[in-house]
Amino acid sequence: MAGIDSFEHRSEQYYMHVDPAIEVLATTTFNAGHAPWVDGVVMPVCGKKRFGQGRVFYSSLGHRAYELDVPEIRTLMTRGMLWAAR
Repeated sequence: MAGIDSFEHRSEQYYMHVDPAIEVLATTTFNAGHAPWVDGVVMPVCGKKRFGQGRVFYSSLGHRAYELDVPEIRTLMTRGMLWAAR
């Protein structure tokens, strides 16, 4: 996450349970536009963990190809995939 500051992005938001073993790398703050009961909820959108000898990287960002035109998302996805591929 070094060098990636907070940024504005509008995309589909997932509400999910999170494995406590995940190191959360990025979060989003929900708004009431979708459902009033989630207004203000802070939810992870990106994380990583080790699984045995393997590595798992997850991001709910990047639903559509144009989202990779956002430099922060492209950097996050590239770094995450490279980390997981080691």
